Amino acid sequence: MGDTVTTRPVTVPDFLSARSRGQRLAMITAYDYSMARLLDAAGVDAILVGDSLGMVIQGHKTSLPVTLEDIVYHTRCVVRGTQRALVVADLPFMTYQVSIEQAITNAGRLVQEAGAACVKLEGGERMADRIAGIVRADIPVMAHIGLTPQSVHRLGGFRVQRQEEALMNDAIAVEQAGAFAVVLECIPSEIAARITQRLSIPTIGIGAGPSCDGQVLVCHDLLGLYAELRPRFVKHYAELGGAVRDAVAAYCQEVRDGEFPTAQHSFQ
Repeated sequence: MGDTVTTRPVTVPDFLSARSRGQRLAMITAYDYSMARLLDAAGVDAILVGDSLGMVIQGHKTSLPVTLEDIVYHTRCVVRGTQRALVVADLPFMTYQVSIEQAITNAGRLVQEAGAACVKLEGGERMADRIAGIVRADIPVMAHIGLTPQSVHRLGGFRVQRQEEALMNDAIAVEQAGAFAVVLECIPSEIAARITQRLSIPTIGIGAGPSCDGQVLVCHDLLGLYAELRPRFVKHYAELGGAVRDAVAAYCQEVRDGEFPTAQHSFQ
């Protein structure tokens, strides 16, 4: 982590000590082997196999249809492409809400079967007992508060969350339950800064301003694969959507014109 990227695997204790070492944490989502290899080689600290795959991979309007089997499959792919980054796997909708036992069992599958180093789940005070139960089973948990996409219907859409007292209570609850980090999504910068100052565990922001200990973005957003989608909190570090379309269009034209393949692409 930090200015010098090492090949040593990033661990949960590395996250916990990052703030004291003055290190900011970079996390990006990935859902397959090829992307995981690229992100890992670039030096990302953590790869999140997020239930956002429901939208960017499966084409759903929300993350709610994603199943545990989906996350297991995609996490296996990511783990095979990762040597250094900490792999975090999302617990999807209705895989931890029913009971503590359900939460532990399904978190265990993501570690044992899929190879994740830790799991992430949404919810603050209401899910603190789930976090505590999973942590007691020796499975590290990253919490997620603020805009929680699995609660999209209750929240009335994907909206900025501004209730500071409730957000602070959620943050304190997940820390006390044993979470090693917490994602703050779509929270005003000033509130995220006060939460970060209050907690001893690192905060990972997405739409939560610059004061968090780290940041996370969906890889498809970061790479500009969907030019029509540009939320306020997203920065396109590349515009690959257009580049891909241009490359494929050129290939199609050359095939139709008989320009590809040539002798140099053929065996004699």
